[in-house]
Parts: sequence; structure tokens; C-alpha cells
Amino acid sequence: MTSPALSEATTAATATVTVAATVPVLVARQAAEHPDALAVTDGTTVLTYRELALSARQLAAELTARGVAPGTAVGVLCARASRVAVAHLAVWWAGGHVVPLDPAYPAARLTGMIDDAEVRLTLGDKALLADAGLAEDRSLVLTETGPTGPVGSGADPDPVTPDPDAAAIVYFTSGSTGRPKGVLVPHRAVAELVTAPDGITLRPGDRMLVRTSAGFDLATMELWGPLANGAALAVVPAERPTAEDLARDVERFGATHAVLATALFHQLAARQSRIFGVLRTVVVGGEALAAEHAGAVLRTFPWLDLVNGYGPTEATTFATLHRVRPADCAGPVPIGRPFGGTRTAVLDPERRPVPDGARGELWLSGRLALGYLGRPELTAERFVELPGLGRAYRTGDLVSRRPDGGLEFHGRLDDQVKVRGFRIEPGEVEHALRSLPEVAEAAVVVRRAGREDAALTACVVPAEGGRPAPEALRRRLADRLPAHLVPTAWVLLDALPLTGSGKVDRRALAAEGEDGTGAGDGTAARPAEARPLTPIEQEVAAAWSRALEREVTRPDTDFFAEGGHSLLAMWVVDDLREDLGVELPLGDFLGHPTVAGQAALIERALLAAEADDATEATEVTAAAANAEEPVR
Repeated sequence: MTSPALSEATTAATATVTVAATVPVLVARQAAEHPDALAVTDGTTVLTYRELALSARQLAAELTARGVAPGTAVGVLCARASRVAVAHLAVWWAGGHVVPLDPAYPAARLTGMIDDAEVRLTLGDKALLADAGLAEDRSLVLTETGPTGPVGSGADPDPVTPDPDAAAIVYFTSGSTGRPKGVLVPHRAVAELVTAPDGITLRPGDRMLVRTSAGFDLATMELWGPLANGAALAVVPAERPTAEDLARDVERFGATHAVLATALFHQLAARQSRIFGVLRTVVVGGEALAAEHAGAVLRTFPWLDLVNGYGPTEATTFATLHRVRPADCAGPVPIGRPFGGTRTAVLDPERRPVPDGARGELWLSGRLALGYLGRPELTAERFVELPGLGRAYRTGDLVSRRPDGGLEFHGRLDDQVKVRGFRIEPGEVEHALRSLPEVAEAAVVVRRAGREDAALTACVVPAEGGRPAPEALRRRLADRLPAHLVPTAWVLLDALPLTGSGKVDRRALAAEGEDGTGAGDGTAARPAEARPLTPIEQEVAAAWSRALEREVTRPDTDFFAEGGHSLLAMWVVDDLREDLGVELPLGDFLGHPTVAGQAALIERALLAAEADDATEATEVTAAAANAEEPVR
């Protein structure tokens, strides 16, 4: 019998969602009804819906010939979203499910994901496949719209119509045991997300800015929200776009919508980016939205539809939405109400409903993942049958319900953290650290949590007789873990502090350095005195100092060792462009992360610009002289 109390504590989305088709079927319908409508553009490649569907069906025929069938896992390792969209559709039309692979991940990480998911074949860019070390018989090189070599024929088999309850995509998230866990998201859940009448509205003529890695679950809404509804993808062509690149692309593509990780939104809002003057709708998700930044954007761009989205990967990207109003910015911004068939319940530790205003754990039902890949015990632990709610997912998030039915977020009930929108299990980083011979024990915490300068901090007890340099440890981890899992601050300790019950005192570790001090004091020998900075190095150091909020004085200073990350790098690149008039690609910045290295790049760019100006001046002078010479 259903518990009346639990039923009252359960909130359903306001609109009933009935999904009659999966995303591949919806895209095929758009191709049939509006074949010449724009589907994808990145400034170089342009695909109509007809071309998108044709390319994907030809590739699906090739995949079928290579043995892809229902239940087959297919990796996708592409840098460009135009190829990603074609590849995903092709895998689905062949009956398989997609395992998106982030090109920025270390090869060892990619290999582990491919093995865990039992990937039969990986599609992707030639160079990326080679870097990943994939054998030719287990990979297929893609061009802008399909595979290399002849594909398909007039006898190509009809596309498979996916089972709505079958897996569509596997997203890997950080795992507490040291091993990432794959979340199996079904076709039905993706379709309910992108077609929800009470969700994010996209129509023909709209254009979604696409910049998220396909391996990050925000890409589900970014890619398939537009294509399932007849809108278009406006793909940022730069692999590592700067803030200026984003602004230019929003303007030249006429983008109307964007899905932004919260940390990126905060950075753009702090600088009052002009992208907010062009976009009509901005969806923000990944971690708590700062009222200060949301309010500043709405005051300057009052027409903007700013949406705060909340949801774990296990609930298909977004489970709740809240359209932010200026009045919401006086306090914590709500995470809103469920939508698209999702239901919510706020329960105490005994799984009883808590009254409105009281804090409890958030449980979700409806648009859920199938479970964790190859982890039946963990699936059974996190996905539970509850009276009145059905199959439900326990989020581990602490929330309360407001009188108007909206939810407020109050943090985590476990050690899981979020930094710059990435979900991080400290245990995974700790496991990698403890596998190093120089490390006896390790704990990973977030210092200054919730602030823009939040730092994933490694607290390390060295092995007996050793005193490893934090920079050496950072490089070792970077070979094994994605960049967002590599700590940006390091502390060497004689022993980890313990609570009265004998557990690591993570609160004490996180509290140290809250004022910006103690994040690594005394962790390494004092470096030898450095040579003076050159004039260009001084400009680079000044830009770094503003971003890092600490003085940078050495030419050998490493941006990442000082706590820098890709979002801060975006602003340094923009500052250097404004200060010196040099366009320094973000990829070059990240590839030369010292003051001296970046100054050398800038110096070469300035000399090249001077040479071009001199050549142009010579040509102009010669042309003028020829024009003045009398005719004989």
C-alpha cells in the first residue's frame, strides 16, 4: 500500500510526458519533414538535416558490416561535434550504444574506459585514435561526415529502431574505489529530457552553442535538445576556446541558447561577457549557482532567460529546473522543480518524508539511468524501490523544500565534491596517489569550497625517508587521471589528522588555508634565486598574478603548479590579447605553462607581426612608386 505521507512529499513534474519516439527517430522525422533545414554548422562544415541523416545512415551500414548490433558498445573519440553528432546517430541506427571518450583524457584512462565498457569498435579522428593506441581492426577513422573509404550502397540495410528501454549512452563519472563508474542512460530518458514540454524550449530556427566535451553529460542536452526539435548546432570550432572565441562564435552564428557549466558562467558573468547580450536562453548546471553572479547578469541583461539546472548523471543530466528571477538573487538560488517525468522526494535517514523547510536527502524517480556498468552491487545500493515513488535514485544531496514547492540545495551527505562543475570522488584521486611509491598516505579535500578559487587539495604523507616535490607528484597523476582530477594545491604532512573515531579529519584538512594561506607552505625546498624577468615576461607574470591572486616573479613558474586551471587560463589569454595585441591560442598556453615559455610564444608572434607589417609597407611603397613613374 502506498504511504500517504510519502505521496504528499513526492512532487511530480507539472506536465505528463509521453514519449513515442527515441532521439534517432525524432531526428529522422526532422530530416523527412524539413530536409533542407540547417542541422549543424561550425563555420567550415555545414550539414542540413538531410545530409546529417544520410551521413549517419551510411556510417550505420558500415558499422553493421563491422558487426555492430543491439547491445554492442561503440566508442566515439572525436574533437569536433559535427562528427560526434553523425557518429552517435550512426551507432544508434546500427543498434549499438555510445561510449563517448574525451580526447583530453590520458591514454591510460581511455584504455580503462574502453576495457570496462567492452567496446568492440571505436570511431574517431585519425590522430586521436593513433594516440590512444587502438588497433586498426578495432577502430574506424571518420572524416567530417563519415568514415574514410567507400561506405554504404543502394542496398544499405534499414536503420535499427532502438528499444526505448535499451542503453543509448554510457557516461563515466568519478568512482570512490579508484575506478571510474559507467552510468548507462537509456534512450527513453534522453528523449524525455529533450522533449519535455515543461523543460528547455527549442524550436526550428534556434541555434545551440556547442562547446562541451561529448564525455560530459551536459552534452546530452547540448547536442540532442536542438536536433530532436528541428533546431541547429552552432559548434565552437576551437578545441580549447578562449572567452573571446566564445563571444565571437555566439555573434557570428547567431546562437540563441547555451548550456554552461556553473564555473564557466561565473567567470563570464564576472567580466560581463557580451555573449549574454546575444543569447536568449542560458542554462547553467554542474554546481551551486552564485546569487551574486546571477543577479549581476540579470540586471545588465534583463531579457535573458536564465535557468538554473540541477541533476546527477544518473537522472539524465537535469532533474529539476528553476528560471531565475532578480528576486531569487537575494539569497541561495533555488534548484527548482522536477520536469520531464521526474519526481522528487525529500527523506530522512529512515526514508520518511521531512516537512517543508526541513533538510533531508533528495531522492529522484522517473527519468533514471539503467544502473552502473558491471556494478550490480552499487546499482542495488543507489537505485531502490520506494513506496509511492517506484524505482528511485538516492542522490546523496541535502535539500529542503520551499513553501512554493521549489527545492534548495544545501550540500552533500558524503565525501563527494564538485570543482568547476566536475563531479569528483576524492577516493579515486587518493587511490591514484597511494599507488605512487613516494606516497605512504593521502587525503584529498576541497579548500575554499563554493568559491571561485576553490582548490582540489592533496594532503600527502610521504613514504619513509622521502620528501617528494609536489610538482613531480602532479605530473605523475596527470599521466593517469583527467585534468579535473589532478589536485591544484599540495600539502606534505607528517601524519593525517584523525577524528575521535579514528577517521581522517577531512574538515580540519579543508579548513586549513581557507584564508588563502597554508595551501602548501613548506612543501618544497626554497628554489634557487631566479634571473630577472624580461619585459614580455613581466607582462605575462602580471596577467598571471591577477588571475591567480598572488604575485608571480619567476620565469620558471608553472601555471598549474600555482593552482591555475583551464578556466583561469581563458582570462589570462584574453588579458594578454588586450595588453599586448597578441592572439595566443589557449592550446598553446596550456602546452607552454611557464612564464618564460609563454613569453617566448608571444615574442615570436610579435616578431612575425612586425615582419608582416614591414612586408606590407614595402609592397605599398613599391606600388606607389610604380604608379608615379612616367610612361615613356
